[in-house]
Amino acid sequence: MRIVIAGGSGQVGVLLARAFQADGHDVVVLSRSPATAPWRVVAWDARTLGPWTSELEGADVVINLAGRNVNCRYTPENRREIMESRVASTRIVGEALAHCHRPPPVWLQASTATIYAHRFNAPNDELTGVIGGNEVNAPGSWRFSIHVATMWEAAATETAPASTRLVLLRSAMIMSPDAGGIFATLLRLVRFGLGGPVDGGKQYVSWIHERDFVRAMYWLIEHRELSGAINVAAPNPLPYRDFMRVLRKEAGVPIGLPATRWMLALGAWALRTETELVLKSRRVTPGRLLESGFQFEYPDWLSAAAELVRRGR
Repeated sequence: MRIVIAGGSGQVGVLLARAFQADGHDVVVLSRSPATAPWRVVAWDARTLGPWTSELEGADVVINLAGRNVNCRYTPENRREIMESRVASTRIVGEALAHCHRPPPVWLQASTATIYAHRFNAPNDELTGVIGGNEVNAPGSWRFSIHVATMWEAAATETAPASTRLVLLRSAMIMSPDAGGIFATLLRLVRFGLGGPVDGGKQYVSWIHERDFVRAMYWLIEHRELSGAINVAAPNPLPYRDFMRVLRKEAGVPIGLPATRWMLALGAWALRTETELVLKSRRVTPGRLLESGFQFEYPDWLSAAAELVRRGR
């Protein structure tokens, strides 16, 4: 297959490009900062049509991952960049597809599991899940994240041509030992003795092993009956306190200091990031993937954490 990955220079894009190329596929990455890579990299500005659009002609798949990194403080300027980078890049991909004589038959568009409500009592699948934004006492940063996700999905839905099947990837945290990823950050916290429960630790963590994420992409490409929103997450989310206890065990660190909400807020301020990643309960399950017959290699966190820690060493 010829697979075009827009915004493919980030961690997830590199993960996918590496896996697809290893399987013998022709990979093209669209990047705002082209650099030498094992695959072909083509320049684009993620805002306007240009020579890059020829890469979509006759391609088998386009995957759009473009968007400013959300690991930052939600200042007005950063909020503007987070929103505009996602919506503008998605709209221009849709516009480019509409101009193709032979557009890719499938468009995998990044979204996020953060779109669902903060809750503990029931999991959020695609059919019964509650879209967030109306939770009582939800911080403004959480509402902003949900607004970004809904606008992101709307931009794809409004611009996707009828000839291209659109899949919205409501992805959980993708766990990979690659440097700079969320797993590496969590493992570093554990090794510093800071891997205990935060604010009681009842909030759910949704995650997916990188291998299952790649396999899910293949599955979604191949299964033409699947379109619209798809939760890309392992089937067994678990509370943060249990999630971190498993990670501590696999890392061989017996103690993890607990943290209160104010301690987390102070740490986030020092690291110039937000507390949402840890405090929001993301209890997301992959209803449509499971119903379609997809089987996870790493359905539980214990087996996933063991494999990731082993490679992380």
